Amino acid sequence: MKSILSSRAWPLLPVVPWLPVVIAYIIFPPHGVSIVAAERLAQFGQKDIYVSGQGGYHTYRIPAIVRTQRGTLLAFCEGRKHGGSDAGDIDLLLRRSSDNGKTWSEAMVVWDDSGNTCGNPCPVVDRESGVIWLPLTWNSGTTHEHEIQPGYGVDSRRVFMTYSSDDGVTWAEPGEITAAVKKKDWSWYATGPGAGIQLERGKYRGRLVIPCDHKTSAKVPDGYFSHVIYSDDHGKTWRLGGTTPVGKVNECEVVELADGRLLLNMRNYDRSLYTRQIAYSGDGGLTWNDQRHDETLVEPICQASMRRYRWPKANEPGVILFSNPASRKGRKNMTLRASVDAGATWPITRRINTGSSAYSCLVVLADGRIGCLYEADDYKRIAFATCTFDWLLDARD
Repeated sequence: MKSILSSRAWPLLPVVPWLPVVIAYIIFPPHGVSIVAAERLAQFGQKDIYVSGQGGYHTYRIPAIVRTQRGTLLAFCEGRKHGGSDAGDIDLLLRRSSDNGKTWSEAMVVWDDSGNTCGNPCPVVDRESGVIWLPLTWNSGTTHEHEIQPGYGVDSRRVFMTYSSDDGVTWAEPGEITAAVKKKDWSWYATGPGAGIQLERGKYRGRLVIPCDHKTSAKVPDGYFSHVIYSDDHGKTWRLGGTTPVGKVNECEVVELADGRLLLNMRNYDRSLYTRQIAYSGDGGLTWNDQRHDETLVEPICQASMRRYRWPKANEPGVILFSNPASRKGRKNMTLRASVDAGATWPITRRINTGSSAYSCLVVLADGRIGCLYEADDYKRIAFATCTFDWLLDARD
């Protein structure tokens, strides 16, 4: 790093009387701030990707992001036309970046069904074919969540799938898969939101797995459950996977562990503990067990994101990332965590935003940086924060 105390700076001292104060601040910083710390800060940055009130939409919500096989970033969200409600005229939007998030394309509409609700993006990239699969959900724009009826009818929540074979430039007409992935007695249904994964190891290598949730028709307090859907034929057909054994959970994310199991991390409605819930699968997501709270991962009842950063190597442990508004009261304090023991503990913690924060989605960039697409400022914007892994490791806020 080139020192700011170069010979070119010194002639300014008589002219700019406050410069010595600035130099003294850097050389003898208060509260432990140093040039090294300044370098760390340079490894973190963020910019707004969607700003509510602009582009013809009242509110942008529900971020989802993936990196394609060509290294392009695809940042999806819901464009809510006339208000911030979860129901109404909602379109599914996309912006693309081919330079690791430095610049972004104009927003394009992936799905607009007149005044109806098209949302809950949860993309997954097939590493073998390069195809990006994008599951979505649909319901009438006049039907709110508590009014959703069981089954597949016009007043129910229905599931669709689209895909892109050209790096997200164009998308196929969404095709309905409701009957294949939803039970008739389920009412509410959501894909993601966030991102799916493709299994990389073991017996189920190549399987595409999408985290989802649903509500049973019974009006009971624990009627929300998490589940997954999957494809073993590169997206040609989709099947319903396993459901969590215990309710009071819904929006979830999944990660593959080094021992072959899957880890499901879920939004929790058990208000006795404001923490995330987790469950494990040893059969590629067909069944789930060992469901429990992770008391380290506090939450105010909100969606979160979980993503593998790297697999274990000879001299390095594997790393799993996690992001959420780490607060028991109110959606605030967007926090990035890392685990080096398959999610058993989360000792590495850095705060991305201390203010209002809600849904998020993590992605690993082509250059090794970490990206977090998240809602901020009471849903006024969706920002894209990036940092180096070294910045995350230097967990001194």
